[in-house]
Amino acid sequence: MEVISMARTTPRPPPTLMQTLQTIVRQCPCCGEPMWAAYHNYRTITTLEAIVRLTLQIRRCLNPACPQVGKPYRPEAEGRLALPKHEFGLDVLTCIGTQRYAHHSSVPTIHQVLTARGLTVAPRTVTNLLERYDELVALSLQDTTRLRRLTQPQGRVSLALDGLQPDVGQEVLWVLRDCLSGEVLLARSLLSATHDDLATLIREVKQALEVPIAGVITDGQLSMRAAVAEALPEVPHQLCHFHYLHEAAKPIYEADRHAKKVLKKHVRGVRPLERAVEGRTDPEAEVLRGYCSAVRSALTDDGRPPLAAAGLQLHDRLNAITQSLERVEKRGPCPKLSGA
Repeated sequence: MEVISMARTTPRPPPTLMQTLQTIVRQCPCCGEPMWAAYHNYRTITTLEAIVRLTLQIRRCLNPACPQVGKPYRPEAEGRLALPKHEFGLDVLTCIGTQRYAHHSSVPTIHQVLTARGLTVAPRTVTNLLERYDELVALSLQDTTRLRRLTQPQGRVSLALDGLQPDVGQEVLWVLRDCLSGEVLLARSLLSATHDDLATLIREVKQALEVPIAGVITDGQLSMRAAVAEALPEVPHQLCHFHYLHEAAKPIYEADRHAKKVLKKHVRGVRPLERAVEGRTDPEAEVLRGYCSAVRSALTDDGRPPLAAAGLQLHDRLNAITQSLERVEKRGPCPKLSGA
């Protein structure tokens, strides 16, 4: 369904905080002459904590011989609050990026998180700010001097490659990270994930580094394998630990799934028992409903293979329910239930 963006239909909420910013530098960086206060500029920024009304003191150099004569010099602290010509602060931008890539949240979910914190923001604005976040991350990772400074002491890089896609059909954020230092070496969003595209990213990282890439770790996707073989043919390539265990546990997973099917056959018939006590409020009916709920809960938990086998979990939970029923049977009927 096509979403049509519309202009603002409600006024912006009034500011909750007033703040005045002045320049730290009072001499012209070009000629060294004093810069005089020329005028004030006003700007409203929405942050996670408040809606800030900024009063900005603008200075200008009046030296006719200076190349910067007449050009406005804005307060330095302004850049720590928001991007130029943006009405939302950098803390909002960071929150959106964290929700997207750390918690894998969709744009509607991020919008709900922000509105729950009291922000008045449109879903379309969330999408635009997310694009700005991706641009800032990509820009910060293009600093090759930083990458060389971080990787030089260890003498080598263990490269990890993975893709993040919070929403199906959206761009995938491909992240190349050094496992030894934990630093992200490159992050870029791509619409396609062919081995040629991924090989280009790997080559870009290789060219930016001054130390060799000692090994590569991926999840084993075919396009990743082809990309590593093309860009780093002599470098060892292995699967990450989780995917290695996932591949190794496939035979066990199939056996566990078959065992779960067999166990389910022995506990069918929960619904007729629940129907038999419908409308009853006596203690015996409540106990029976509780056991039925326990069985139903055990049947619907699929687990997370390979570390949590659903068949074994179901076996353990059914055993616990059976032992509880056996204890009840040994104790005999409860006096309260027999007298009811």
